[in-house]
Amino acid sequence: MALGSDHAGRALKDFLLGHLGAQGHNCVDLGTYTDESVDYPDFGALVGNAVANGTAELGVCVCGTGIGISIAANKVSGVRAAVVHDVTSARLARQHNNANVVCVGQRVTTQEVASQALDAFLEATFEGGRHQRRIDKLSDLDKLRDS
Repeated sequence: MALGSDHAGRALKDFLLGHLGAQGHNCVDLGTYTDESVDYPDFGALVGNAVANGTAELGVCVCGTGIGISIAANKVSGVRAAVVHDVTSARLARQHNNANVVCVGQRVTTQEVASQALDAFLEATFEGGRHQRRIDKLSDLDKLRDS
């Protein structure tokens, strides 16, 4: 699993890295590693590319709100990054949207809620069925962008 954050999400990213490590997940920390100001698009792209190229099966992105870094990750073809705020949105991101990157915001989500949401995201599986045609349409949008 690839994790990345900007400076506004670094502390929560580090917490989630420890949380995942304690559960035995193999994680790669793509930065940032300090609280010095950096640009969230750089780290959203790093996580998105790790997932898109198969280096990581899933990704976790953290910035102040989760929004900016999710936009950046979603610019990478094949990435379906979802901003989540709780267990329900995290579970549904996987079940209905087949999200492969989960994004949270350090300024809007506590460590407890973020770790519970991440656990729900990891425990959920894509339901397919009626949701598959929508995922196929998202993949078609990737093809349009790539052409």
